[in-house]
Amino acid sequence: MYAAISDFIREWNWEATLTQKVLDGLTDDSLNQKVYPEGRTLGRIAWHFTTNIPEYLAHFGLSVDEVDSKDHVPNSAKEIAKAFNRISASAIKAIEEQWTDESLKVVQMAFGRKETNAQILMGLIKHIVHHRGQVTILMRQAGLKPFGVYGPPKEDWIHLGVENPPL
Repeated sequence: MYAAISDFIREWNWEATLTQKVLDGLTDDSLNQKVYPEGRTLGRIAWHFTTNIPEYLAHFGLSVDEVDSKDHVPNSAKEIAKAFNRISASAIKAIEEQWTDESLKVVQMAFGRKETNAQILMGLIKHIVHHRGQVTILMRQAGLKPFGVYGPPKEDWIHLGVENPPL
């Protein structure tokens, strides 16, 4: 758990960098990839977790720059990646300016349960990580090689001397 704002910022910056690398690997064509016909597209999922950052933080009392046209998913992968980068930086700035280390101990109602602001911030990171996982699966289905978030994708195993396991 985060005892200081700097603890959160360190983890946020790490996870945001990984997420940015995933988003930078998207193509415009891949944004339409779905798991099933009625499912959300890869673009919708990436846009959701990007535009949700300011909404999530605002719900808990922070003012963060929002995204214009948040209900309209861009057709450009670069636009989504650029928006995530901007919103991520804006979120850090808002947290640094509007909360203190003591603020992390404050308890609020969060999704039907009492949580500290530190837990709420961790929940935001987990939300993004959850959807980032969905994005990497959809990238694979769209024919793209996903960025190796916590380890290399299978295409890079050979560079580590690892062979693909038998199917």
